[in-house]
Amino acid sequence: MSAISRRHAIKAIAAGSGILLLSPKSIFSSTRYKDRLGVALVGLGYYSTDLLAPALQQTKHCYLAGIVTGTPAKAEAWKKKYNIPDKNIYNYQNFDSIANNPDIDVVYVVLPPSMHKEYVIKAVNAGKEVWCEKPMALTEAECSAMIDACRANKKSLAIGYRLHHEPNTQEWRRMVKEQQFGKVTKVNCAAGYYENRTDHWKQKKEMGGGVLYDMGVYAIQGARLGTGMEPVAIVSAQTSTTRPQIYKNGLDETTIATLEFPGGAMADIKTSFGENINFLNITCDKGEIKMAPYSAYNGQNGTTPLGIINHPYDIPFQQAKQMDDDALSIMQKRPMLVPGEEGRRDIRLVEAIYRSAATKQLVRL
Repeated sequence: MSAISRRHAIKAIAAGSGILLLSPKSIFSSTRYKDRLGVALVGLGYYSTDLLAPALQQTKHCYLAGIVTGTPAKAEAWKKKYNIPDKNIYNYQNFDSIANNPDIDVVYVVLPPSMHKEYVIKAVNAGKEVWCEKPMALTEAECSAMIDACRANKKSLAIGYRLHHEPNTQEWRRMVKEQQFGKVTKVNCAAGYYENRTDHWKQKKEMGGGVLYDMGVYAIQGARLGTGMEPVAIVSAQTSTTRPQIYKNGLDETTIATLEFPGGAMADIKTSFGENINFLNITCDKGEIKMAPYSAYNGQNGTTPLGIINHPYDIPFQQAKQMDDDALSIMQKRPMLVPGEEGRRDIRLVEAIYRSAATKQLVRL
């Protein structure tokens, strides 16, 4: 049979069976993800080194494919430890060339908050899906620019709020949503630890320092998710420090605030780099949900009128589940569990709390 006859025969068979014939080029021209997504970590500080990289050894749907660092010694150490090929190792000068690397599907930005906007937009302009650590950015406007860039490039953006993926958190959130113990009337949430470092980005205002940006978003999340609502006002707020030689020029070591929600529900939050605090109390009409610890890496524990909340698991399960969930969302073209809009809501409140603390006045939202 001639080549022309074979072509006609194949076309006839395809037409008769309803099969659509596509050229190899057309098959692979649309986005088609692998069974596991390659993740490049941007920034190799504590969180990447001690939590994300180990978690990526446990994930089922994504893996550590590359790194971006400005420190050659770190690049060499990670290359050896995780068997990362040279072509998947980048610095901040050649970062844009990551666009040409098919091994990298996702860029996870794990930098100081002041750099989040720049590298999220660079990554999405390079055609990559993007995950970004919290806090999302320094301002609501920066968050919006990041969201807009991802939308324009038709790429996803997920914020690294591990607790949204965590089973204990999901259980108490379900109880609140279903009003299992009646309506929420009050929330009290605290998140903090004693920060020993004195020259980290957390002590530098221009880099996104101050406790409210870092640990404060946990307390804000506790208030928002604990009520299941968005606040209508910051009633009051106060920032302070016991170490002015470290937290300079008004930078907050500790922040407290009271938030008002629709229907009169109130939330008191506290966050600090000066003490170890970690709890969430949700007072409802018919009982109280108490989580302590509320946001620890090694698991959460809680009590309710119906018994305990305690799904035990191994460190760093939270980050592994978070990244697997987000990878599946990309592969299955589902909305992210924690999209950029969720990170933006918290930064809007960070800015409002700082305004209230500065003016000593109620700030309506």
